[in-house]
Amino acid sequence: MKSAVISVFVMLAMFLFVVKQGQAAVTCKQVDDALAACVPYLTNGGVPSTPCCNGVGELRTSAVTTADRQAACNCVKQAAARIPTIKEDNAATLPAKCHVQVDFPISKNTNCEDIH
Repeated sequence: MKSAVISVFVMLAMFLFVVKQGQAAVTCKQVDDALAACVPYLTNGGVPSTPCCNGVGELRTSAVTTADRQAACNCVKQAAARIPTIKEDNAATLPAKCHVQVDFPISKNTNCEDIH
C-alpha cells in the first residue's frame, strides 16, 4: 500500500514537471472568437456592439497570467495583420468603450514581450 501511494505521488510530480508553468492557456482561436464581433467597430468606428464588448470581457477573464496576456497580445497582433483596415485609434479605445479594463493594449504595434 505504501509503495502504491509513493507511486501516485511520483507520477503526480512527473506530471507537474511536464506541464510548464509559463505556458499560456489562451489560444488565438479563443482571441479571434472573442473579438470577431468587434471587426465592424475596429474598421469603421462608432459604438462597439454588445457581443463585441462581451468578447472583450471574455478576453479579460481568460488572460490572467503574464503568459496568457502575452499570448493574447500576440494573437491580437496576428489578427490585426490579417485585417489591414483596422483603425489604430478604434483598437486603442475599444476596452474603454466597452467599460472593460484589459491588462494589455489592443494594438498591432504593442511589444507583447513587455507585458507582465
